[in-house]
Amino acid sequence: MSSPIIQSGINTIELEAASVENLKYFIDEQFEKVVKTVHTAKGRLVVSGIGKSAIVAQKIVATLNSTGTPSLYMHAADAIHGDLGMIQKNDVVMLISKSGESPEIKVLVPFIKNFENTLIGMVGNINSFLAVNADLILNTTVNKEACPNNLAPTSSTTAQMVMGDALAVALMELNGFTGYDFAKYHPGGNLGKRLYLKVEDLYKNNDRPKVLPTALLKEVIVEITQKRLGVTAVTNADNSIAGIITDGDLRRMLEKNININTVTALDILTANPKSVEPDILAVEALEIFRKYDISQLVVAQGSQYLGILHIHDLVREGII
Repeated sequence: MSSPIIQSGINTIELEAASVENLKYFIDEQFEKVVKTVHTAKGRLVVSGIGKSAIVAQKIVATLNSTGTPSLYMHAADAIHGDLGMIQKNDVVMLISKSGESPEIKVLVPFIKNFENTLIGMVGNINSFLAVNADLILNTTVNKEACPNNLAPTSSTTAQMVMGDALAVALMELNGFTGYDFAKYHPGGNLGKRLYLKVEDLYKNNDRPKVLPTALLKEVIVEITQKRLGVTAVTNADNSIAGIITDGDLRRMLEKNININTVTALDILTANPKSVEPDILAVEALEIFRKYDISQLVVAQGSQYLGILHIHDLVREGII
């Protein structure tokens, strides 16, 4: 039998999950009109709220901005003390409120209506002041808060967050927002890097180990050791790739009963090494690393040797 604490946690999750599940019944013609209104607006979507709804508004704005819908956060209390100047002529305004009856909301709604901006109410009471006066409604009604007193915003704020996500995703699809668009807004994050970072951004930071096919074993060992990539390319006089030699190749060669004083790079190289061109994405190179269970890739343009990409380069950038 679970403890009261465990049961409380389960009850909270079940109540909030039920609230989210019920939202699908509110994805209707009003939802479609809201999406189309924001999509065709010449201005931004200004999102506002009070209390916990204000925090939800901030999250929704962050999601919208990062997915291609220009948005702006405005705290409802600050709005009636000067921040209304943030709202421009072509902006759409969305007010978030569970009750739709908060004093700040009641003060703010008439001002927005006077500005003649389209007003969207994300509201949990469709008979409230906000719902009645809004041009469009996103219904986020919940049957019960997860709070045992049915007071603290819990299920209601979860429903608001999910409705905001539904709005953002629908707008992404209308805008044809792609992974590459996402990368433009997230250049410093690992997700963004996976979508824009190319091999040429990485291999140029490495040394370019290479020896001629006639190089003796000592020269090969020195080159691999000094360049610290665990490999050297073997290139012909015209810089075309003859093969590669890894430190593993050296170890396997030393296990054989041969005269190491006469061994050349040509004797131990691996011909036709796995290679990539500099303009492919780093994540594509990662797939090659994984497929062949290797640690280094030759970077080449046609047959011309450019450098070495090491799997550690991808680790360093957070691609792995």
